[in-house]
Amino acid sequence: MKKIFLVISTLAVNMSFAQSWVKNYNHVNDFSCGLALVEKDGKHGFVDNSGKLIVPLKYEDAIAFSCGITVVMFEGKWGYIDSTGKEIVGFKCTDAFSCSDGLCLVAKDGKYGFINKKGTEIIPLQYDGADSYTEGLAAVKKKELWGFIDKNGKEIIALKFNYARSFTNGVAQVMKNGDWINIDKDGKQVKDDQAKE
Repeated sequence: MKKIFLVISTLAVNMSFAQSWVKNYNHVNDFSCGLALVEKDGKHGFVDNSGKLIVPLKYEDAIAFSCGITVVMFEGKWGYIDSTGKEIVGFKCTDAFSCSDGLCLVAKDGKYGFINKKGTEIIPLQYDGADSYTEGLAAVKKKELWGFIDKNGKEIIALKFNYARSFTNGVAQVMKNGDWINIDKDGKQVKDDQAKE
């Protein structure tokens, strides 16, 4: 009985402690990489699990951390910071996405490419559209046609589709001649019942 009471007491203390700092914000996200995104009066920052503000409330928008970095907006442009708030990529991107498979999808002046966690450009901003990496491949678009590249930028599946979605369990959905089909990582069509769940 003492053990149960102790657990309940600990939970109550933790909940009341959490609530004490949560009330300071209009919105609090779940924790990711040890930090939670918080928002107050339209400004975003990050707190640790004790509620201490680690990244100041100065960003117009932000998303949760992944791979130890995150995307934040300042003066209408996107950039990347690390878990201490240090700027890794300057605020020059018109669009930016979470780190996925170790690379981040970014856009500037309508062209898409990929950077690593240190902000180094790995795949030049040369595509008209793109999606984040999953399972080692990214869907990219040039001149209205989609295909897939690997992490070195090598074209693995030719850009010949009207649209392409990311790979899940070794299969991607692509649109060809107006019809949706499933393909494997060799670009070969697989039947719907062959697509892994």
